[in-house]
Amino acid sequence: MIRNADIAMYEAKFKGKGQYCLCSEDMKEEVMLKHELSNKLHRAIENNELVLHYQPMVSAKTGEIMCLEALVRWNQPDYGLIHPEMFIPLAEQNGLIGPIGEWVLKTACNQIIAWLDMGLPPIHISVNVSVLQLRNSKFVTTLKRILNEVGLKAEYLELEITESAAVKESDNISNVLKKLRELGIQISIDDFGTEYSSLSRLNHLPVNRIKIDRSFINNLFRSEKDQTLVKGMIHLSQTLGLRVVAEGVEHEAQLEFLRKLGCDEIQGYYISRPIHADDVIKLFNYVDSSND
Repeated sequence: MIRNADIAMYEAKFKGKGQYCLCSEDMKEEVMLKHELSNKLHRAIENNELVLHYQPMVSAKTGEIMCLEALVRWNQPDYGLIHPEMFIPLAEQNGLIGPIGEWVLKTACNQIIAWLDMGLPPIHISVNVSVLQLRNSKFVTTLKRILNEVGLKAEYLELEITESAAVKESDNISNVLKKLRELGIQISIDDFGTEYSSLSRLNHLPVNRIKIDRSFINNLFRSEKDQTLVKGMIHLSQTLGLRVVAEGVEHEAQLEFLRKLGCDEIQGYYISRPIHADDVIKLFNYVDSSND
């Protein structure tokens, strides 16, 4: 009984503050898996088990690739490819988000340089960062060091933070975001709309772009109200001088509707799934031939 209580407590902590859980057989298996993965995660970087995949954001008007989002995956020998939804919370819990986040940033920046050397046009790259990284007093210094070591201009880098982090942690991270913007780094709000926050609450943050959460795009043709909601997000954001990306675009009808609304960029499986770095050149060649 004590062991079951410990498992329920662990799962409640994993879900966040103010949560409670009842122990079940499925929960036992999940907690044991998380515990095992947490132990293995300590060796993921030194064993070269982490890999980045890249998903493009393209102009809704022209189809031109505007930015590539770097998405970390864990190629775990025993469990295969593990997505960040599973292991990033573990990294935040056991203090590994710092070194993993630094690895992602340095690898992504190095990859841009490699693509430029291969003859690709200048391309922005977007990297997701955790609130715990932004809270770290050495984060800006670390990022400067990475850019200097790699030889990449800050203007090519964009950092994504979730809307929940931007709203709930705005007092703690606003100064860091301002310092990043002063360096020339772009700031994007991911999963926009999920926290029911108003744009006015985010307007005091030095943000360049919002990414409308995929749930709104999935429901785009469910009702006129859903369409009006997305239209309002796009119009208000652009009025505030923000670029708008629609996430989770999977069908041509969604693309055409968003294009008519004046959405700046789209991202989703309709354009491309996340792909390995080696396939990015093929994607650029395909886009170029399609636009000719």
